[in-house]
Amino acid sequence: MSTSLSQDIAPLLPYLRRYARALAGSQKSGDAYVRACLQALVSDQSIIDTDGGIKIGLYRLFHVLWNATVVPAAEADGTSSIFEQTAQHRLSTMAPESRQTLLLSTLEGFTIPETARIIDRNEDEVGQLIKDAIAEIDRQTKTEVLIIEDEPLISMDLTQIVESQGHSVTQVARTASEAIAAAKTKTPGLVLADIQLADGSSGIDAVKEILSNMTVPVIFITSFPERLLTGERPEPTFLITKPFNPNTVKAGISQALFFSGSDAVAA
Repeated sequence: MSTSLSQDIAPLLPYLRRYARALAGSQKSGDAYVRACLQALVSDQSIIDTDGGIKIGLYRLFHVLWNATVVPAAEADGTSSIFEQTAQHRLSTMAPESRQTLLLSTLEGFTIPETARIIDRNEDEVGQLIKDAIAEIDRQTKTEVLIIEDEPLISMDLTQIVESQGHSVTQVARTASEAIAAAKTKTPGLVLADIQLADGSSGIDAVKEILSNMTVPVIFITSFPERLLTGERPEPTFLITKPFNPNTVKAGISQALFFSGSDAVAA
């Protein structure tokens, strides 16, 4: 491999390993696929197509070799967190191409045109594969959702979004005290929380109290993201800014539940 190509690829390898591990189900198997990809590239660097950029070319090459190469699957090596193990179990039940497409478009952040180029499909096909993958996630992760939101129209929108994905709403809480009481009465499988609530109380405080008694994924949906993105405290994994696109909320719910280590609560 030429020095310049090697230098271009080196910073991309941690991301390719991340993708490969998610796809293969373990660090050992994923790294074996990446090594196979690099060995092929060392033998003949003309096999990489860089017309769409070096990153897309590298993932495209990996995709070709993934479909053509059999690397023995590894047993769990004890290095994955419960969240990673849960995600791997759910990924393993998906059709292979839906799994690849979902990971490329979410975990790796490729656009639909970029993903289409990587897996050699057209954009409509990629869009359908993503929809199929999200539908499968929704089927696996149906749960009961606690909504903490004081604006009636917004809470109605969120309820409709939640129910359209096959989940159910345990309660819509307008204040921190209502939210805490609701969670104690009925353990939710997911919490959607605003920050500024009806009586001046804080959705952040409500979530903190809820999480002190249970483990549950939380998505903050707020007009004030800067209040959470301060760098002064552990920051939320899932944060959606108002006004929101319903599809963004749907994707956030799917991802939060997909990587949740706790069992979903039956709807």
